[in-house]
Amino acid sequence: MNQPPPSSPYPDYNREIGPETPPARRQVPVRAPAITPYFTYLLIALNVLVFIAQLGSQSLFGADIPAALGVKDNQLIAQGELWRLFTPMFLHGSILHIGFNMYALYIFGPGLERHFGHGRFLALYFLSGFAGNVFSFAFSPARSLGSSTAIFGLLGAQGVFLYQNREVFGGFARRALNNIIMIAVINLAIGLSPGIDNWGHMGGLIGGTLFTWFAGPVLVVDGIFPDLSVRDQRELPDALLTAAGVGLLFILLAGLILYLRGQLF
Repeated sequence: MNQPPPSSPYPDYNREIGPETPPARRQVPVRAPAITPYFTYLLIALNVLVFIAQLGSQSLFGADIPAALGVKDNQLIAQGELWRLFTPMFLHGSILHIGFNMYALYIFGPGLERHFGHGRFLALYFLSGFAGNVFSFAFSPARSLGSSTAIFGLLGAQGVFLYQNREVFGGFARRALNNIIMIAVINLAIGLSPGIDNWGHMGGLIGGTLFTWFAGPVLVVDGIFPDLSVRDQRELPDALLTAAGVGLLFILLAGLILYLRGQLF
């Protein structure tokens, strides 16, 4: 992820009420889910710890052993090292690389985890990272690493979540969606530069978008004015079952690529 957004995408809820005071419609605050984004902070800490291990390995042994063991390498994946479709999302090539990605995770992660819940947020993150690495495996011969596959999935999830809940977010949703589209276009354009795995970005974006379209929260406002709150009307078991179906789609794609390359057995 090369150019994360400058500010948090989630405002406080505001609910327009009553047509009795046109043209200006009154707005009242609506309580949002009170969830601490533990896993966002845990993912940031884990990425930082792995990067410290990479630096330590280079200093002590003259080689980046964690990257050597986990980077996306098509030949090694085809030989059966399938963990390399997951591990690249915890590896980074430089301080600038991890800095941009962790800043983007810090911006997008808390709001998404607050609304998705811990389990669904983790499923979104890992599925997006996996989908990005599958796309990279399918379409890019270069070795690659970085959590931007998962970050682009969060970007797609953010857009779908705001679109599907635009009635709750009001005019903010339209403005935020325009910003998200601009951020995605800019970063994909930057990804055309040499050395950037744009196929991984696109795969992550598609994975996060599909996940959220079928399994993300669909909010409704409950309560009696002025004590209003939001709840997710999409049942969590159904959402996670659908998410598993999206994950299976990318597993089948990876299996198909392995088969076509004659390396399945």
